[in-house]
Amino acid sequence: MIASDAHGVVALNERSRDIFRHIVDAFVETGEPVGSRTIARKLNGMLSPATIRNVMADLEYAGLLYAPHASAGRLPTEAGLRMFVSGLLQVGGLDAEERKTIDAHCQASGRSSEDVLSQVTGTLAGLAQCASLVFAPKVEAPLKHIEFVNLKPGRALVVMVNENGVVENRLLEVPADLPPSALVEAGNFLAAHLTGKTLAEAKADILIDLDSRRAQLDELTAKVVKAGLATWAGAVAGPRDTALIIKGQSNLLNNVTGMEDLESIRHLFSVLEAREQMVRVLDLVGRGDGVQIFIGAQNELFGMAGCSMVVAPFQNAREQIVGAIGVIGPTRLNYARIIPMVDYTAKLVGRMLEQ
Repeated sequence: MIASDAHGVVALNERSRDIFRHIVDAFVETGEPVGSRTIARKLNGMLSPATIRNVMADLEYAGLLYAPHASAGRLPTEAGLRMFVSGLLQVGGLDAEERKTIDAHCQASGRSSEDVLSQVTGTLAGLAQCASLVFAPKVEAPLKHIEFVNLKPGRALVVMVNENGVVENRLLEVPADLPPSALVEAGNFLAAHLTGKTLAEAKADILIDLDSRRAQLDELTAKVVKAGLATWAGAVAGPRDTALIIKGQSNLLNNVTGMEDLESIRHLFSVLEAREQMVRVLDLVGRGDGVQIFIGAQNELFGMAGCSMVVAPFQNAREQIVGAIGVIGPTRLNYARIIPMVDYTAKLVGRMLEQ
């Protein structure tokens, strides 16, 4: 028997749950419609095909199944998948080998956080056989050393070493007529003000101080200082400067069945790459605890693409949500396997950022 409560939530009896679970499991495995005879074999003949067809008809009426063709078997709807994931899914543990692989790629020693996140994203895409993505700001750490190196007229290299020992080299546009002495002065000025501080902590103080030090810093040197600050501090100034890393798009494209699907996937990646959408995804993830699952039209990002996203936030040492990591795939994701994988990876990235 299938019933709905006062809020319209579908309640299934044990027989309906068993049949529905088998249909979803078969869909996740093959993506093909499932018929009553197939379910009867999986149940070892405990129920007749006729009985199963009646239950499937009830599940279809409740909006949990649909028939892609008149004479075909049934597939779960997006509403059915959401109900299955929220109420019937039995989430497994993370395989020891998978845990070991993720651990190996979360080693941050001597590497920039961006490099580590890129590697972790690629690893997650490979393990999940989906497209993997991470939304993350540039991670700041207090500076230990900074200097400018003249390359050619109009170009300089900024070398920055933070207290974690991570070295970052950034190319910088500078005035074409800048003398080498201005680079030295700029480096000395920033070193005196930035050492032991993050760029965000020092930016406002330095910009105010520049106005009172015009006699000590000529105009060209001041431009170098301001340009250097904008290059780094702008990358961590707020959520609209969030970076997006996507790996494994080919895994997702392998699951498309026609040109229409391909265009939908292309649209999805185009939308995701818009910074405003990244901010919205982070906001959605930040509203809940742990792993969040978005299936199909439940989120307008995926309404046109027939995709799902499993994503979890990660936090910094101050327990602030600073990013999210997850996977995108077809709605027939192996949720039982991927949910613990995403959850473990997000927690590991959070611990890495605390180091």
